[in-house]
Amino acid sequence: MARIRVLVVDDSAFMRKLIADRLSSDPGIEVAGTASNGREALERIEELKPDVVTMDVTMPGMDGLTALKTIMQTRPVPVVMLSNLTSEGADATMKALELGAVDFVAKPSAQISLDIAGSSHDIVNKVKIAAGTRGSLKKISLRKAYVPEPSPRTVSGLEASLNKLVLIGTSTGGPKALHQVIPKLPGHINAAILIVQHMPAGFTRSLAERLDQVSAVRVKEAEPGEKILPGCAYVAPGDYHLKVAAAAQWGRRDLLVKLDQSPPLHGCRPAFDVLLASAAEQFWAHMVCVIMTGMGHDGAAGLLQVRAKKARTIAEHQSSCVVYGMPKAAVETGQVDFVVPLPEIPGTIMKLL
Repeated sequence: MARIRVLVVDDSAFMRKLIADRLSSDPGIEVAGTASNGREALERIEELKPDVVTMDVTMPGMDGLTALKTIMQTRPVPVVMLSNLTSEGADATMKALELGAVDFVAKPSAQISLDIAGSSHDIVNKVKIAAGTRGSLKKISLRKAYVPEPSPRTVSGLEASLNKLVLIGTSTGGPKALHQVIPKLPGHINAAILIVQHMPAGFTRSLAERLDQVSAVRVKEAEPGEKILPGCAYVAPGDYHLKVAAAAQWGRRDLLVKLDQSPPLHGCRPAFDVLLASAAEQFWAHMVCVIMTGMGHDGAAGLLQVRAKKARTIAEHQSSCVVYGMPKAAVETGQVDFVVPLPEIPGTIMKLL
């Protein structure tokens, strides 16, 4: 079986060697070459025709975002970004995912060993996943972020009654997919939206803020103890499981955000299965469950639990998935009501509500 040929792009010679050595230690990966900036990366891609590119977000001269945009327009190849663990790095990473990067790896802030930073296993896995997305690149690169017509946000806040929940789980390819779903939901939607996107700490806030800028619903990173309101979308914070807790006061029932750091599930924290199990236990009314692009099977087990509470379920069709893992596992449970391509998911959600 042919090895995956990777081009490593980073302005630091130390990081180039560190990443190249780690990738080369896997028998299924060959480092085809390296580059020190975006312009050199474009030349090396033409010369070496790699299967995957790993690229730093911030570089002198032509930075990673400019290079990525050019790559997607001229010679699309799967790109895994390396991002600094800063707010600026997180925002740039979200832009990279919108431009067509398959995924990203958090870069050690002090340029210490990838093994010490816990990213060693991660970068190998993500390169292998990225290599399998070559046929899906058009799905990633051709999607444009949807920008709705300006409209006032109509949720009154504390007095709004919550009777419906939309639960969304996604992983690889998810940030761009979310930009095709959340902004298309109307601000007057009579449901709250809870989102689990597999993503490490430090990046989910930026994802929520970018979605909020282009959405009619309010989008925010979930905070412990806050009341869950219709017309609002809550993104699970990286490294925390998102759960819900029911509370009763003055004759009415409310739903509150609950966060915890119990052990990862399927290697994920947050995990969609955790949210689904919690919603099945705590929520008393109508639920719509949506499983979109991503590696693995997170959500399949929880799907059975919310279906037992009469939830309606949607899985993204293989034709629009960057990685057909999570939706495939969901479909195989036999508990999915609708299997639709990404552009049809917002309308299907609204129909089920």
